[in-house]
Amino acid sequence: MSGDDIAKVTPARLRRDAYLYIRQSTLYQVIHNTESTGRQYDLKSRAATLGWPEDRIHVIDIDQGRSGASAADRAGFQHLVAEVSLGRAGIVLGLECSRLARDSADWQQLVKICAHTDTLICDEDGLYDPAIFNDRVLLGMKGQISEFELHFLRSRMRGGILAKARRGELALALPAGLVRDRHGQVMPDPDAGVRDAVRLLFATFTATGSAFGVVRAFREQQLTFPARHRRGPRRGELFFQPLTHDRVLSILHNPAYAGAYAYGRARHATGLDGHHHTTARPIGEWTVLIKDHHPGYLTWDQYEANLAVLTANAAARGDDRAAGPPREGTALLQGLVVCGRCGRRMTIRYHSRHGTQIPEYMCQNDGIRTAQPICQHLPGDTIDSAVSDLILTALTPAAIEVSLAVTDELTAQAERADQLRRAHIQRAEHAADAARHRYLAVDAANRLVADTLEADWNTALRALAAARDDYRKATATATALDEQQRGKIRALAVDLPRLWNDPGTPMRERKRLIRLLITDVTLTRGQDTITAAIRFPGGSHHVLRLPVPLNAWQLRKTPDEVTGLIGRLLDSCTYAQIAGQLNAAGHTSSDGHPWDGDRVAKLANYHQMPSHDQRLQDRGLLTLDQIAADLGAHPCSIKRWHRLGLLTGEQADDRGIFRYHPGQARPAPADTENAVKRLGDDHRSGRRNPHRTSGKPRTPRQNVRPPSNTETTSTTTT
Repeated sequence: MSGDDIAKVTPARLRRDAYLYIRQSTLYQVIHNTESTGRQYDLKSRAATLGWPEDRIHVIDIDQGRSGASAADRAGFQHLVAEVSLGRAGIVLGLECSRLARDSADWQQLVKICAHTDTLICDEDGLYDPAIFNDRVLLGMKGQISEFELHFLRSRMRGGILAKARRGELALALPAGLVRDRHGQVMPDPDAGVRDAVRLLFATFTATGSAFGVVRAFREQQLTFPARHRRGPRRGELFFQPLTHDRVLSILHNPAYAGAYAYGRARHATGLDGHHHTTARPIGEWTVLIKDHHPGYLTWDQYEANLAVLTANAAARGDDRAAGPPREGTALLQGLVVCGRCGRRMTIRYHSRHGTQIPEYMCQNDGIRTAQPICQHLPGDTIDSAVSDLILTALTPAAIEVSLAVTDELTAQAERADQLRRAHIQRAEHAADAARHRYLAVDAANRLVADTLEADWNTALRALAAARDDYRKATATATALDEQQRGKIRALAVDLPRLWNDPGTPMRERKRLIRLLITDVTLTRGQDTITAAIRFPGGSHHVLRLPVPLNAWQLRKTPDEVTGLIGRLLDSCTYAQIAGQLNAAGHTSSDGHPWDGDRVAKLANYHQMPSHDQRLQDRGLLTLDQIAADLGAHPCSIKRWHRLGLLTGEQADDRGIFRYHPGQARPAPADTENAVKRLGDDHRSGRRNPHRTSGKPRTPRQNVRPPSNTETTSTTTT
């Protein structure tokens, strides 16, 4: 140890701890390059030689097997930087600067923090004080050289990978259904069950034309799809699992099934937050594409046709189902409807009714992915009509002026709230800076005071972060209307009804109009009502509660009051007589037609109502055969006596069948002769109904009984 090194190891630095950082880039190096690991651990003796006690030398080796290209993925390095920043480290040891960081920015930041906290840096070559200019320059050069080294290593590896990929020899992960033989050549899976499952998937997609159709078909048939473990002790082992929508899409987009070798299908980038982002490239931008590289399950033309079908199916992309441009469909709220149960965007499905397209709003995100029942679906025609009426009735020029005034007031309040939030942030920043200065000014050896000041600083930093987060959330949702937008809204209110109801206005233009006036509509279907929460651009909202539309059978159902009236009229009227009374009262059938006897009969039979004939028999009235047997007369005589008014009865149906009152006496011959004389010589036979007038239904005399003193005879009338 030279004299300069002895001078750098001051008592103040010795009072702090020593930190030894150990890292290997990969697990392979940790397992096989044990000599390098041993050399790093030997630096602990170097710290002891410089004067640090054994119990105050901390070894940080939790980053074994991690690359030094970024500090975001290394918890040990972050812990080391934290200890140095808090002034707890007197020296930092590492075999070389590349062990501490491969990124020059991370290395320079560590050097700067060490210079600020008076911390030494020691490697295998020497001892450095970052506060000294020459040492700091040398450390900076070492960091740059380390980054250059990493760049050259990556370039060499990348060049070799690309050269091998251009020949189609770079081994890529194979999807289910493809394996490599002992010579490394790609071939279909030797398992016949795996091959059949893959072929069935492509055949089902060809038949259904959608990935969801494939999932539904597999689910209905309770089929599973093969896969192989890619890592772990069961690597390469085959297993089966239920097919999902994203798995089907991955298979349909994979060119390996078309016998093509593709490399560079995605673009990889690292954001400022340190997270890696992957985006798909179009086929023309793939790094390597070799067609007919190996046997596949379909041709390249079939593969491109499948991609074209998927593209055509994706009318709205993304999990949230963004609104997209207005289209020609009849759904007025296309792209504006949100599910009130799960909060996702709802899609549209059409069906035809009498040649007219009727929309339905459906929430089917989870249903598409897993072939489960959809979240909810609602009829679109009633909702669109209600929203249209609301817009046309509520959107008057006066209402718009009030809305604009409320919007101005809300904007002013938002500006005042924004000023308060900015002032709060400034106070929090000042408090955090003051806490920081107090902490840095205290003697590091006085731990009782330093710990308290450190806690105060952390509290101030948390308060500052909370204030900034609140400000960010508030400003992200703030919206305001400029004067041009105000003018458009005022002019639109005057001509809106005429423009809206004009048959020549395309549906696409109506959708554009509705998007100027409505932000979104949240729909929730209840047991009997549909709740539509409409949100306007100014921040206000309106809630509509609509009855759930009736089903087809409910629309064609006869009203209960008509059914009850028919049930009461059956006590005294036949089906045709009831139909006449219903038509006279202005009632129509469920399909809008006039009533007739057949319609009344069918309705009565459906509701299991006893007929008028059955009710007469239940009241004790006798049939023709029954009264003929009681009076000992022929049925024709009974009919003649009834026509002459000598027997009483009631009409039982529309065919002229009568039911007769019980307890009537047999008419005497004299009564028959008197009845004939009373009716006139033209009606001597009694064949013509004396109670019937031309053009009207027969209404026989009711409750006409022969005189009580009439003497009956036992002779049969001829």
